[in-house]
Order: sequence, then structure tokens, then C-alpha cells
Amino acid sequence: MILVTGGAGFIGANFVINWLAQSDEPVVNLDKLTYAGNLETLSSLRHDARHIFVQGDIGDQELVFSLLTKYQPRAIVNCAAESHVDRSIHSPEDFIQTNVVGTYRLLEAARAYWAQLEEAAKLAFRFLHVSTDEVYGSLSTVAPAFSENHRYEPSSPYSASKAASDHLVRAYHHTYGLPVLIINCSNNYGPYQFPEKFIPLMIVNALAGKSLPVYGDGRQVRDWLYVNDHCSAICCVLKAGRSGEVYNVGGRSEKLNIETAYIVCAVLDELRPRADGKSYKEQIALVKDRPGHDRRYAIDARKIERELGWKPVETFESGIQKTIQWYLSNPEWVSRVQSGVYREWGGTSFTAISQ
Repeated sequence: MILVTGGAGFIGANFVINWLAQSDEPVVNLDKLTYAGNLETLSSLRHDARHIFVQGDIGDQELVFSLLTKYQPRAIVNCAAESHVDRSIHSPEDFIQTNVVGTYRLLEAARAYWAQLEEAAKLAFRFLHVSTDEVYGSLSTVAPAFSENHRYEPSSPYSASKAASDHLVRAYHHTYGLPVLIINCSNNYGPYQFPEKFIPLMIVNALAGKSLPVYGDGRQVRDWLYVNDHCSAICCVLKAGRSGEVYNVGGRSEKLNIETAYIVCAVLDELRPRADGKSYKEQIALVKDRPGHDRRYAIDARKIERELGWKPVETFESGIQKTIQWYLSNPEWVSRVQSGVYREWGGTSFTAISQ
């Protein structure tokens, strides 16, 4: 048994789906179901007894400890986080509460549970914390990619809150001996991503005939990682990662934001041409840059490749094809997210506990 937090969000849900497709080991899935948590994403698991969904907050220490005591998981995979930079600029408190206070309380519950385990179970237990490359700050166009030893220089309330959570996780390892693992990943994309994020926003707005907003001059660089590759990296680190270590996970796919927008438009031109025969590129619009916008992210993933043998399977070209095809094939999922109806989709068809 493993416990996954934030397992109804984008990365967490993809991880749960991938995990249960490859393993019979059950998952307890704890998610608060904020706006980004979507049970419809997990609809394929609604009759799967290996998936136990619990609506609850990682900041509820008593609840987390009770789940750990009841289900006795061998690992916690912490995907729970507020993650949208724009939202963090407008409402930073939510990010402090979830990413900092929530992680602290989750760690406290994990520490209390771990301390009472038999010695063999204590040695086998892992607390895997999913974080972001944004904690490292911004790179110049010629600087080497982020390594695990790069200094933390977060630029937004979001990245600062994730940096704080990373420091807490490290501290619980060094102070208490809690066996932890940290993954700092680059920008994820793929199926089931909330349409406020850049790539699904480009896809959804393009199909709706709306403007495709690109911040500033569009020359910010991001390293794109297909979400299923990230899920395989999490499995790899959970299985063989060394306790206390950090692993950077990237897709080897640095792209300018404007270039990414052009690629999305070109694929849509091929798969779903506009009725007027024009290119979706005509809908791209440069808009006022957001405050403190980091210029470039890039991940040096040689450590996980060297030590654990992990490499991404998807190129950006193959991953973006799969992603756009998924959104074209699942318009109902998108429309229900946009309308808010997805939040009314109860957990009664799951093996569920509502808190």
C-alpha cells in the first residue's frame, strides 16, 4: 500500500492511474478537492478496489496520521500543492498554507507513524516529495542547466513556498532521520491538465477561437516534461532512490514560450484545421508580462540517468502530439472543467471516505 497526496490533481492523478495500470499494490489517495482536484480524471478507477479515495487536507495532521495507522503504507508520495504562479501572485496565502504549513503537518504525521514501525518497515519506508525546478530561480540563456546542487533562488510566492517545503523535507531527514526523497521536475504537460496552464490554455483557446496569450516577448524558456515520463521517474526514484537524495527530472526539451505556442498551432492546423483555412497562429497575442517572470528554466537530469537509469521516453514532438490528440478526443472533460460542473461530481462511486 502507498499513500498519494494530491492524487486528484494533474500530476497526482496521472501517477495514480499509471501506478495501478502497472501494479496491483493499492493506493490510498488523499486530496482536498480544491479547484484543481478533479475526480472525473479518476473515473476509470471508480470500481477499482485498489483505489481508496479520501477527501481531506494534508494540513489535517490527525486525519493523515489516522490514515497512516489504518492502512500502514510503505511510502508516501506527496503531490499535494498549489502550483499556479499567476494565482500565487494574486493570493499567496493559499500557497503558504498548503505548500508550507500543509507539508509541515504531513511530515509531522509521517514522522510519528514512521517512528512506531518495526525496524524492517522503518528501513523500507519512504517519503517522496514532488517539487519543481522553479525553486532554483531563473537562468541566463547561456548558463548551465539546474543541477541538484544549484542554489535556491525562488522568484514567485509559488516557488518560494515550494522551496520552503523542500527545506522542511530535508530538515526532517537530517534532524529526525526520516527517509525522504525529493524530485525537482521541469514543466509538465499532458492529459488531464487544468486549462489555466500554458499548453492546455493554448489548445482550448485555439479551438474556441479565442486569443492565445503569451507573456511579454514570448522568449521565456521552459524545459517540457511529458507527465507520463514524470510518473515513471517517480516510480523509479521510489523504487531505487537513495534516502535523503534529490533527483532533478527533466524532458530535455527546452523551448521558447512563443515557439511552444507555434508548435501547438501547427499540430492543431494538421489535426483540426480552422474552418476558414487560416492558421491558429493568427490567434497568438503577446500580452503584458507578469511580475517577476523567470526567463529560463532548464534541468540537468544526468544524476537520475546515471544512478537509476531513467530517461524520458517522449520527445516534445511526440508528447505534444499525444497531448493535443487527448484534448481533441476529450472535449467533455474540458467543457465540464470550464463550466465548473466537474466540482459537483461526487466520490460516491469510489471506494471513498469523505471527511
